[in-house]
Amino acid sequence: MEAQQNRKVFVEGRYRKLTRDLPQTVFFCPTCKGHPRRRKKCTKCEGFGKLTRDSVQELIGWVLGAEFKTRKSKFHGAGREDVDVRMLGSGRPFVMEFINPKVHSIDLAAMEAEINRRNAGRLELLGLHWTEKARVRVLKETHHAKEYEAVVDVEGEVTVADFAKALGERRTVEQDTPERVAYRRAAKTRERWVEYLTAAPVEGTVAEETPPGCSAFLVRVRCEHGTYVKEAISGEGGATRPSLADLIGQPCKCRTLDVLAILDDAGTEPVEVPTVEQPAGFGDGV
Repeated sequence: MEAQQNRKVFVEGRYRKLTRDLPQTVFFCPTCKGHPRRRKKCTKCEGFGKLTRDSVQELIGWVLGAEFKTRKSKFHGAGREDVDVRMLGSGRPFVMEFINPKVHSIDLAAMEAEINRRNAGRLELLGLHWTEKARVRVLKETHHAKEYEAVVDVEGEVTVADFAKALGERRTVEQDTPERVAYRRAAKTRERWVEYLTAAPVEGTVAEETPPGCSAFLVRVRCEHGTYVKEAISGEGGATRPSLADLIGQPCKCRTLDVLAILDDAGTEPVEVPTVEQPAGFGDGV
């Protein structure tokens, strides 16, 4: 179906990220910013303009953009995870906005299946459906608590009993801006709540990869939006107070991290994504 110009369509769903090398949005080189001329001489990205070959945004946008017959799109997520963090469970809600499409009626179920087929083992979409512009603001302005599962390496001979004092209590922690995000986040101290739910020894291959002199545990943690989870575990030299390392009295390091659930702000209920049976009125809210 042919469409007018200067209009937009909005598609919503959830994504599950199954690998640890995939950013949510285009990961432009911080040195050249992907600029066509500057990137040619950039030694950091070697002229590529990006630090990864693709992203969740691109893997979805390439397929849907071809069907909508437009190269212009924007990705809006309900928060984001680090490149090396998997997004599991029922996935993270997102809205994809397509600008000036020449076609605005496509088979979303077929497109979801095609994206999943092309990216098996890396990316999975769930519940792709039509939505409208108002959902972008909802995703961006709503705070979401999260539940995570971390593989934590603890120095020394440690048992589950050593975690007893850390588990089951929702604590307020103070976090200074971590060094790894200082280039894009203001230097300030933030208060966030963190709750360590369970801890169990790791098994199998994960156990075999434990560094010498350490004990490894699978720790489930629930926390407020904006919490730096890796630093909440390690403490980053006192930048998070109290950290998991403080609570159990042993140095800790987060080896791997997975998001298991996107929750409401109180951290009690999973976030629901409303469905729209028919395409939104073309150009609604523009």
